[in-house]
Amino acid sequence: MASVLEGQTRPIRLADIAKAAGVSHGTASNVFSRPEIVRAEVRERVKAVAEAMGYAGPDPKGRLLRAGKVNAIGVCTTEPLSYFFEDPFARVMMAGISQACDATGAGIALVSAQNDEKLAWNIQSALVDGFILFCIEGGPRLVELTRERRLPFVALAIGFDDDTISMIGIDNVAGSRLAARHLGNLGHRRFAVLSLPFVDDSTGLVTPERLGTALYTATRDRLAGYFEELSRFGIDTNKVPVYETGNEETSTKAGLETIFAGAEPPTAILAMSDRMAMVAIDWLTERGLNVPGDVSVIGFDGVPDGARCDPPLTTIAQPITEIGRRAARMILDYDGTVRRETMGVELVVRASTGPAPKG
Repeated sequence: MASVLEGQTRPIRLADIAKAAGVSHGTASNVFSRPEIVRAEVRERVKAVAEAMGYAGPDPKGRLLRAGKVNAIGVCTTEPLSYFFEDPFARVMMAGISQACDATGAGIALVSAQNDEKLAWNIQSALVDGFILFCIEGGPRLVELTRERRLPFVALAIGFDDDTISMIGIDNVAGSRLAARHLGNLGHRRFAVLSLPFVDDSTGLVTPERLGTALYTATRDRLAGYFEELSRFGIDTNKVPVYETGNEETSTKAGLETIFAGAEPPTAILAMSDRMAMVAIDWLTERGLNVPGDVSVIGFDGVPDGARCDPPLTTIAQPITEIGRRAARMILDYDGTVRRETMGVELVVRASTGPAPKG
């Protein structure tokens, strides 16, 4: 806060408080940083002078920056802030990040904006030691903006590959093969895919020409794994409808409407996320279709919500919490090394999948 001192308007400094209170600069500093070592009467006098002059205390940003480390991690996404709390995958990931931060007393800053200008400002101004980049859509832009900040960062679920950046991910091809194999072994031969985005801000039925053109590796690899395994069962993958969603309710329901309007609706749905799979179960149930008696549904992620839906969701589970913990440790223990880890997945069979219906 500004005050008039010696005929000029400038911010009040700690030195001004010390001089007005008749104490040394060190004593004034201790009143705000280590008050227990200052005599009560001196402490009260300095605080009274500070209040009268409109001084709230030393700027914590300056102290942290002088120390060279702020002991906080920024978690970035191009989604709105509500994404961290509403998306089941994001919630579990944040739990893992929080566990690592709690163990060291580090803080977390959520960095998000729906327009590019605000996102750039938020990344540039965040008071953190490094960033965890967490989002499929807008991943390249997140990397670009974070590189400009020149702080360490690690990418999660970023959806594209870049050998120059630290990244923790999973084997998406292996996971989607497990999903397709499970349903194929149950006798299913009519499939549909609810897909993650191919590119930003795009939804709809994917034409055969676009099937191999997904910008994001998670989408491309999961689709490749599905199709490789389905081909082993003699299924013509050119006839398998693939609907690109935004991994949320509205576009997922639109995809289901399109898929089930066909002459031969699927008996099995391969969903690239648990979120889409749970929407599909609700949508099918509302229309009188039994899951899994009429249609089997398998998800991908292994979020806790899947075990609680009705029926409980069969899924490809990835170690989401552990991925979050490891990402946080990469920032907290950063030594300048680019680290890349691929973690395993597993098939978790529950009640949303069953034998293909007769006939």
